[in-house]
Amino acid sequence: MRDAVIVDAVRTPIGKGRASGALHDVHPADLLARALVALVERTGIDPVLVDDVVAGCVTQIGEQALNIGRTALLAAGFPDSVPGTTVDRQCGSSQQAVHFAAHTIMAGGYDIAIACGVESMSRVPMGSDTPEGTDLFGPMFDQRYPDGMPHQGVCAELIAADWGLSRTQLDEFALLSHEKAHAATTSGAFDGELVKMPELAVDEGIRTGGTPQSMAGLKPVFYDEAAERLYPQLKWMVTAGSSSQISDASCAMLLTTSEIAKKLGLPIRARVHSAAVAGADPVYRLTALIPATKKVLDKAGLGIDDIGTFEISEAFAPIPLAWQAETGADLAKVNVRGGAIALGHPVGASGGRLMTTMLNTMATTGVRFGLQAMCEGGGVSNATILELVD
Repeated sequence: MRDAVIVDAVRTPIGKGRASGALHDVHPADLLARALVALVERTGIDPVLVDDVVAGCVTQIGEQALNIGRTALLAAGFPDSVPGTTVDRQCGSSQQAVHFAAHTIMAGGYDIAIACGVESMSRVPMGSDTPEGTDLFGPMFDQRYPDGMPHQGVCAELIAADWGLSRTQLDEFALLSHEKAHAATTSGAFDGELVKMPELAVDEGIRTGGTPQSMAGLKPVFYDEAAERLYPQLKWMVTAGSSSQISDASCAMLLTTSEIAKKLGLPIRARVHSAAVAGADPVYRLTALIPATKKVLDKAGLGIDDIGTFEISEAFAPIPLAWQAETGADLAKVNVRGGAIALGHPVGASGGRLMTTMLNTMATTGVRFGLQAMCEGGGVSNATILELVD
């Protein structure tokens, strides 16, 4: 049976997703093209050999509409013959792009593919594809869920309440994310994955100098009177400080088979060992990474203690903490270079960003297996296990 291996992976620095952010002036198609160009330069692959480019992007409207995967590869100078497509699995879109590319390679549909992702949240704001008054779900869905779908911040509050998490736990986790990201930046741990850009050299959202006292002074940001009536158990603890940042970034990863990589003289950094997707209660929305983790471990024939490093979604601090409580994973192995609370969450690129960072962490530490899991809108999740190749 054919395998799927990662030749290399890159990502741009992550810019703040606002008009004053360093990457705001970069068109999202160009932002993705920058990552594609860097990937070709690093690997030496002839783009004409690429069977498909699979791009993740969430808000596919305006400058991110009309199949930005294809637009970006043409902007990057790829031959007209190279096709491209764009997928949306919400925050896991570029991780899903890896799954699609890897599985199609394993099945013989592709020999070489690029999985990538982009989101310019400063130029194409989250929610701009669902204008006010849009009937998002339709009458049959609404009949099944008559109380509606709460805001994702309320979902984070539900998780915090149901898993008995304290405000102190959330604040401490968030502070640690910034500390780890700052340490990784100053030590050069991210240097091997970053695309060189004149606008931005390092991730823009990392903050230093935070204290438990400063975190305690932040007010909850998701309080909603209607939600409080529906969910009286909520304690309203999630703040801007324990939430991920709105961001701009892109990523790109080259995949093929080990046989083709050897034939072309390409390096093999890791094997896509196992991949899974799972669903959970859409009202809670952000908990499906728990069953997805179990599912991918079962597929791999591995236990949680066999995994040497984890990259887990940090959309909100309650998510990785609840995930850890259910899986029993060692928190010391989770997001060892910081997560989305510190680095930012450019939703269409986040899955690939996590995988790129995990790949480099594995190479640096020599751990054999890494596991990535993302929470995604609609109550779904991707989970992936990579295996380091010597």
